[in-house]
Amino acid sequence: MEAATTHDAPHAGTHEAHPRGLLRWLSSTNHKDIGTLYLWFSLLMFFFAGSLAMLVRAELFQPGLQIVQPEVFNQLTTMHGLIMIFGAIMPAFVGFANWQVPLMIGAPDMAFPRLNNWSFWLLPAAATLLVGSFFAPGGAAAGGWTMYPPLYIQGGIAYDMTILAIHILGISSVMGAINIIVTILNLRAPGMTLMQMPLFVWTWLITAYLLVAVMPVLACVITMLLTDRHFGTHFFNAAGGGDPVMFQHIFWFFGHPEVYIMILPAFGIVSTILPTFARKPLFGYTSMVWAVASIAFLSFIVWAHHMFTTGMPAGGQLFFMYTTMLIAVPTGVKVFNWVATLWRGALTFETPMLFALAFICLFTIGGFSGLVLALVPVDIQLQDTYYVVAHFHYVLFSGAAMSIMGGVYYWLPKWTGHMYDERLGKLHFWLTTIAFNLTFFPMHFLGLAGMPRRIPDYALQFAQFNMISSLGAFLLGASQLIFLLAVVKCIRGGRAAGDRPWDGADTLEWTLSSPPPYHSFATPPAIAPLHK
Repeated sequence: MEAATTHDAPHAGTHEAHPRGLLRWLSSTNHKDIGTLYLWFSLLMFFFAGSLAMLVRAELFQPGLQIVQPEVFNQLTTMHGLIMIFGAIMPAFVGFANWQVPLMIGAPDMAFPRLNNWSFWLLPAAATLLVGSFFAPGGAAAGGWTMYPPLYIQGGIAYDMTILAIHILGISSVMGAINIIVTILNLRAPGMTLMQMPLFVWTWLITAYLLVAVMPVLACVITMLLTDRHFGTHFFNAAGGGDPVMFQHIFWFFGHPEVYIMILPAFGIVSTILPTFARKPLFGYTSMVWAVASIAFLSFIVWAHHMFTTGMPAGGQLFFMYTTMLIAVPTGVKVFNWVATLWRGALTFETPMLFALAFICLFTIGGFSGLVLALVPVDIQLQDTYYVVAHFHYVLFSGAAMSIMGGVYYWLPKWTGHMYDERLGKLHFWLTTIAFNLTFFPMHFLGLAGMPRRIPDYALQFAQFNMISSLGAFLLGASQLIFLLAVVKCIRGGRAAGDRPWDGADTLEWTLSSPPPYHSFATPPAIAPLHK
């Protein structure tokens, strides 16, 4: 992309007056400040939700009730899932979008800066409700992150707090998505066509449309839950003629595109990192764009593969089985294109590259176990076992979370002007990768042996693999402290990064100083047309 620019972007606005201190962060409409707030909020929620997971694994270290009572165990698993998805993974990717999308398309800022500020500051309010629900009478919601009735109809005030928090998080997501769509479509640098955009921008454009499409569906279904709880309706209450399975259909119509909302930006990050450290253009750019669009489209017609055991007719099971398996095609295109990008490249293995390579290997394992679960007869056996837990953690941790870590290491020199400590980065990577596999790979065997998920106690034959998983989880949690140390150390100082610390990087943000000026592109860079 940089080779196509007709001139370097001016570094304007470096000394322009803007608020300092706490007021800067409260009132800022600058996309970099808001991106930074999103990323720090995400990291805080990541550690909180991770600490809940470590309590879960401490309870499961041995058979028998060790630390917490069953109702508290259910609260821990429920809030771990909700906070990790809505408080850690999604805000992190929105933070990347805020930081990088304007820089990558040559825009001065996001299209709606004030809306951007509001989008972020809704998050701490929602997080307060979720975390505060632990102190409500009876404790936090304990009905699972999927919020299935009848448990979510019968629970106490913590369930109302959870529903309100999800509403607020949804409003924030929709506002952020609208902002991203308008920014990408209207504020690209002159001459930059859609097919000249970096793939990270493409993945976020498609993700934003997914958010706008499905977050209102979630809002509707949890509002129906709320009216069942307090206003005498019976949408999902079987005692009043309602249908709890209808909730599952509506929820998963949101829930499956939500999985891709959490993975498509990861595809964009990996597709940015690999060409940089392979020192080659991304292989098959156009097919990658179409693959992302295909995955987004197919995500709307596979939702009921989560529901094979609810008694749906065989014709429905066949349809959702085949459409689920079809998603493997565009996903396979992406994996083959990433491998082709590496083929005969001048590879170096800095920390971001290590995370990107681990993403390809481990996410592919998660994809294969998803194909296993797509098969109706197999899924009926494995439904609600630890095999499912292993599958979605291989997708969401090694997929979403590890791509976020790789993205942080990749852009941290640009954001701070300092190089991170490479030894700390690599130590973090290897400990995380080893601990992750130690934690979640044994869960495949537990699931195949029939261990149900969401239980605080289990039979003796599951003890050995659970002990290995718990030891891995403790190591995984501890290794994230190294990540925090590496980030803080980089922010506080270190070797100067220079404007282009990675010699293979060629997107527009690398034409700016490190760190970028407060107002990045006072005059948009002109992009030369592509020569066919």
